[in-house]
Amino acid sequence: MTREQKIAYSFSFPALAVLALVVVFPFAYNVVLSFSNMSMRHFWDWKLIGGQQYLKVFSERIFYVTLAKTVIWTFVNVFFHVVIGVSLALLLNRPLPGRAIIRTLLVLPWAVPQYITALTWRGMFHYEYGAVNLVLDKLTGLAPVAWLSQPVSAFGACLITNIWLGFPFMMIIALGGLQSIPTELYEAAVVDGANRWQRLRNITLPLLRPVLVPAISLGIIWTFNGFNVIWLVSNGGRPADQVHILVSYVYRAVFNLYRFGYAAALSMVIFGILLLFSIRFIKSTKGTEAVY
Repeated sequence: MTREQKIAYSFSFPALAVLALVVVFPFAYNVVLSFSNMSMRHFWDWKLIGGQQYLKVFSERIFYVTLAKTVIWTFVNVFFHVVIGVSLALLLNRPLPGRAIIRTLLVLPWAVPQYITALTWRGMFHYEYGAVNLVLDKLTGLAPVAWLSQPVSAFGACLITNIWLGFPFMMIIALGGLQSIPTELYEAAVVDGANRWQRLRNITLPLLRPVLVPAISLGIIWTFNGFNVIWLVSNGGRPADQVHILVSYVYRAVFNLYRFGYAAALSMVIFGILLLFSIRFIKSTKGTEAVY
């Protein structure tokens, strides 16, 4: 090993040590726990029991129900994140009066910490004093909705909150991609007689694909693991623990039910689902390939 290599390794060792401490070790420990019977009853005398915890995960109906809700949660959120974000990016990419101020205001939902936004929206969905019911009453005359008292409406309240939180990220990514597209392509398309829809379909969207596909993949992973909004807006999955997605159910299994081995196995299942999906999604969309 040369002197330069020794110096390089000495500089990188602290970062590698921290990475091993906060990522590699917890992941490996979680893998071990997923094959154990660790729980409140067997906290100190836990032992390896093979794949029994994984069998429990796949044999319980609640896993499939929660997985279905998680898929719906992820699809609806990411769909509106992309649609709203790209639409606003297209609007902001044009000359507008006060564009800088509008852009700043639209980024605010993403800039504010999630727990503050989640608790604010939870207050806005209050049955008697919430702003949402007051606005609905003024505009439509509808009776107040008990948003957080019924599973479907509570889940919808969480969806609205998370859509509000997530669209600025897609807007920023799409706006950066739009500003990198050469204007000469649009000028040539106009000369050839292409209308706005044709320019959008044949120029804008194909050239945004290398930017949007990784962002959508990242957005899916974030949303699939989006714990804060579900837990805070629904007040821990209420009513009756029917507003959980997989990651919030893992949290409940650990800190409310003390099923540590079961929760570790379920978290590994979540990791496997996201890993397989990400690989398949990027390959199928060819998101990492350059556009010529």
